[in-house]
Amino acid sequence: MKKIVFIICLIIFHVSQARSVDDSLFIHHPSDLFLMEDCDACGCAAGNGSSGFESLLNPQFVGIKYFAQHYKAKENLFVNDLTQDQYFNTIQLWGKIPLTKKVSVYASVPFHFHEKKTLQGDVKMQGVGDVNLMGIYRLINSKDNIHQLNGGVGVKIPLGKFDEKGVSGVNPSFQLGTGSWDYQLALNYKFQKDKIAVLLNTDYTMKTENKKHYRFGNQWNYSATGFYRIAGTEKFILSGKAGLQGEVYDANQQFSEILPNTSGSALYGKLGFEMSYRKVSLGSEMMLPAYSNLAGGDIEARSRFSVFVNFGI
Repeated sequence: MKKIVFIICLIIFHVSQARSVDDSLFIHHPSDLFLMEDCDACGCAAGNGSSGFESLLNPQFVGIKYFAQHYKAKENLFVNDLTQDQYFNTIQLWGKIPLTKKVSVYASVPFHFHEKKTLQGDVKMQGVGDVNLMGIYRLINSKDNIHQLNGGVGVKIPLGKFDEKGVSGVNPSFQLGTGSWDYQLALNYKFQKDKIAVLLNTDYTMKTENKKHYRFGNQWNYSATGFYRIAGTEKFILSGKAGLQGEVYDANQQFSEILPNTSGSALYGKLGFEMSYRKVSLGSEMMLPAYSNLAGGDIEARSRFSVFVNFGI
């Protein structure tokens, strides 16, 4: 309850600081607002999660993003306390390129460097993660650009290393990749008028069995994010954002047998900003859990943080 109150206070404070500006739209290209942010939910690359589909002030771009997560987990099965700190860090190269007026392609290549602190010492891993590719199609776009609906179909290419021994730990998702080809479906709805925009996002990842006969559970993500234009000129725009993001994970399987304490769900509150100058955009976001029940309570979400720099093309 304290975490929920804290998140609400942050949102109220942020909105109260917004300055009044003219009524022009604060997003340069309202007809192209669909982007998938790979953030490796549930603590790692194997989760293949998404923080949703966010508005970027340069919707056609190449860029780089840093994403960090912190979790607490049980040290072993014979203790009740969550004593093990787990840190998941990702540097990601990403881009979104239009093919036609309605069709775009999104791609991302992550590099992970993860760490968990155990009684026997720190355990670290680093390397390239799974590559994501997604085709994006604009389904609906109203003449006044107030409403827009986009759909996406994607695939995850298993370039990240999968460690079979790692799945026997408290968090089997402490991996660089799933070792499997996974597939995604996504929808994004945008409402935008004057200084305000609202994005509703949902995506579903269907995961398959890898060569080691291990299958991570399917994953459903959803989010609602509000944007408010704080300041802006013809060349410079600054907007704040706040919202909620939820994630639901099915149980993992090995040799087609369901594994206990591998499903779960979490709900986060998020607060951040996005700004652009000409074709360069910068954004950051902080997320805190309002609810966390991962791996049957053996893992607890603590915080997430991200920052990106994009260059319009």
